[in-house]
Amino acid sequence: MGDIEESVKKVVFVTVGTTLFDALVRTVDTNEVKQELLRKGYTHLVIQMGRGSYTPAKSDGKDGSLAVDYFTFSPSIADHLRSASLVISHAGSGSIFETLRLGKPLIVVVNEDLMDNHQSELAEELAERKHLYCAHPQTLHQTISAMNIESLLPYPPGDATAVAKLINRFLGFPDH
Repeated sequence: MGDIEESVKKVVFVTVGTTLFDALVRTVDTNEVKQELLRKGYTHLVIQMGRGSYTPAKSDGKDGSLAVDYFTFSPSIADHLRSASLVISHAGSGSIFETLRLGKPLIVVVNEDLMDNHQSELAEELAERKHLYCAHPQTLHQTISAMNIESLLPYPPGDATAVAKLINRFLGFPDH
């Protein structure tokens, strides 16, 4: 029976890397976002909180709500990425590149407080790509509401170099 339960479990994994990004954690912890994820068919929300101080509300999901769990930084992030049906990641997180490599649906969240002055250009560039969505904490609910996972074109594994260079350039890191 555990195998059957695992096969129907649709997990949203939220990662902020090692940054302090309470705005994203607060946003995904709102009833509005959790209800929209449930409407989209997701059953579990796992939040990696980085160095944040905001603590989301845990839920076992037994009452028909979204099951919610959270943790601070852990070496098991790669396992969470592999098992996720959808990844929501801070734009500066290295998890983006692994998510792209895995071909997982991705929402990149850009926050003005954590990005340099190129963040709006980064948001526009990412929003034009067909394998991911881009949002700000204040627009995450609308992004989830409007997204159509079936229309996403997975990024071919091994092809994340262009996106890595783009994000790194906008974060001020040199191309390698």
